Amino acid sequence: GVLHEDLRLLLDTALPPKRKKVVLGVGDAKMGAAVLEELGVQCQTGGVVAELMRGIRLHFPALVRGLTAQSAAKAQLGLGHSYSRAKVKFNVHRVDNMIIQSISLLDQLDKDINTFSMRVREWYGYHFPELIKIVPENSMYCRVAKFIGNRRELSEESLEGLEEIVMDSAKAQAILEASRSSMGMDISPLDLINIESFSRRVISLSDYRKGLQEYLRSKMSQVAPSLSALIGEVVGARLISHAGSLTNLAKYPASTVQILGAEKALFRYRRRGRGDGGRGPRLKNKGRISRYLANKCTIASRIDCFSEVPTSVFGDKLREQVEERLAFYETGEPPRKNLEVMKEAVVEANEVVAEVKRRQEKKEKKRKKREKRRLEALAAAAEEPEENSVMETEENDVGAKKKKKKKKQQQPEESEAEPEPEENGVEEEEEEEEEPLPKKKRKVVVEPEEEEEEEKKKKKK
Repeated sequence: GVLHEDLRLLLDTALPPKRKKVVLGVGDAKMGAAVLEELGVQCQTGGVVAELMRGIRLHFPALVRGLTAQSAAKAQLGLGHSYSRAKVKFNVHRVDNMIIQSISLLDQLDKDINTFSMRVREWYGYHFPELIKIVPENSMYCRVAKFIGNRRELSEESLEGLEEIVMDSAKAQAILEASRSSMGMDISPLDLINIESFSRRVISLSDYRKGLQEYLRSKMSQVAPSLSALIGEVVGARLISHAGSLTNLAKYPASTVQILGAEKALFRYRRRGRGDGGRGPRLKNKGRISRYLANKCTIASRIDCFSEVPTSVFGDKLREQVEERLAFYETGEPPRKNLEVMKEAVVEANEVVAEVKRRQEKKEKKRKKREKRRLEALAAAAEEPEENSVMETEENDVGAKKKKKKKKQQQPEESEAEPEPEENGVEEEEEEEEEPLPKKKRKVVVEPEEEEEEEKKKKKK
């Protein structure tokens, strides 16, 4: 219902001053209502206006100077992309698509690592079958198999390395004793190389799975911190993956969330029959606990989805409520009221949000300072060549002035040096002055001889 500033400016400049008699034709009823609310101009929507708008859209490149059909199509495509991008996600740091892909990859890695580890157990079990009972864990078994290699080469020196892998000195001693009296077959070096290579691949996959789990935890703490604090990162990610997105999970009622991740348990309960369920003192309140937990999960997902600054305060308070309800079913101790808990959560959440905003403002100020320094550095770098050129011209001028001064200083020195030879020796100057005179005489003598020779030649001709 808020009119855009550009559209408001356009209407203010295009409309006449007397707007009471003006009726605008608008193709969209919502836009007409917004214009009427903001500017007080009556807008008309209907069949004639819609046909006019279709015609304007069809012939828009011909009506606007400098606009072609190709550029209009590009503008429409860019507008559609930006609108779709804004509709899909508003904040880059709160993208739940990465959570869905991460939990799917995590499940796939669990299956693959389990399959590959069983293959390593079967393959290396021909050589050392007693190791399977001593080391039941898959990833640890692959590490031990890679470390041992040929069991006949295992000795007391390698006991420390085994203890580092299995984290138990008794278990490492048991592996050493079992290797000495094992009933396994001998193995060739080529087969051992292949087993070690395959074990190394399985170990790398298990290490990558740990890194992926940490990545999932960090993403869940950014996207859905309350849901993660309530039921854990992995279970919360599975709920988001089942729902398709955090928004869809927030739209679900508590009854749907209750059965969202319990399809297998529900079908197993149906296969066993109703007579097996609900036995024992702890299982008699299983339905109440599941409904209560589903209700709190729905509240946590809605808080995470629609809050501006996501925090884990509400998730912690909801978890405390679930634990108090469990204690109530077991011991009969009455839990706190929901209103009191939510008031405490709101106060703590406001404090946390204020602290987060304060940190964001500090980061923004630091970023602006860095940007300002960078711009100043660029401006200074741009001014340096100009200053260098000015300095060069100034240096050239100074150098020219210095040269002129030197010349002027040399000229008086020469003038001062000229009278010394007059005083010291006048004969040398006279000799120097007498030398060019014979040359002039020769020239004068030579010229009439040449003329007489030329005249004689003419006479002969």
